[in-house]
Amino acid sequence: MNAGYKEMAGRLMVALDYSDAAQASELVRKLEGIPCYMKVGMQLFYTAGPDFVRSLKERGYSVFLDVKMHDIPNTVKGGSHSVTRLGVDMFNVHAAGGIGMMQAAIAGAEAAVAETPGLVMPMIIAVTQLTSTNQTVMNEEIGISGSVEEVVVRYASLAKEAGLHGVVASSLEVEAISAACGNDFKTVTPGIRPVGSGIGDQARVLTPGQAISRGSHYLVVGRPITASPDPRQAAEQIIEEMIGA
Repeated sequence: MNAGYKEMAGRLMVALDYSDAAQASELVRKLEGIPCYMKVGMQLFYTAGPDFVRSLKERGYSVFLDVKMHDIPNTVKGGSHSVTRLGVDMFNVHAAGGIGMMQAAIAGAEAAVAETPGLVMPMIIAVTQLTSTNQTVMNEEIGISGSVEEVVVRYASLAKEAGLHGVVASSLEVEAISAACGNDFKTVTPGIRPVGSGIGDQARVLTPGQAISRGSHYLVVGRPITASPDPRQAAEQIIEEMIGA
């Protein structure tokens, strides 16, 4: 395994969007040996719970726990403390909760690390606007004015001010985020669709190569891998496209 392959594989986050642990475990088995991140979202976490996250860590995977915390600061602080104790490598909150809430997430994680020898501080990132959100939905339904890019950059700037490590955003906004927050501010980008894939319920999408070229740090890919007849081949092709970019 060469260094370039290992680096790009480590920037691919496979979304384990399954309703039970058995299905998710079967995909993990098929991807055995690919040093990618595993993303555990709400559907799987709510049904399989902390034990499934622990099992991924025991198998040597980096884990992004995608639970999108958004509540009063004290509640988020407690939730942050709990998920940090699981040993996750990354988790997220909603930037819309404000600077105080985001800082509470950091405080909860720091407390867990201080209490637990050997525990490493996870990356904490903020959701800006979901990649299913388009201009009309944001302006007319959610009630946020401005362009999607303007709002994403504003939320990213708030996340950086709060001390978070990065944000979740579309690859379409990565260059603007980097210009406002610096290249070291992490960007985790869903809505990745290889050439020939349907966009599903996503509104703002790019291919893996386009996302890497724009500066995305991590690519979240779900259905193009999980719904493929050969998930391993699909993942390998995405990594190759990332390397090529």
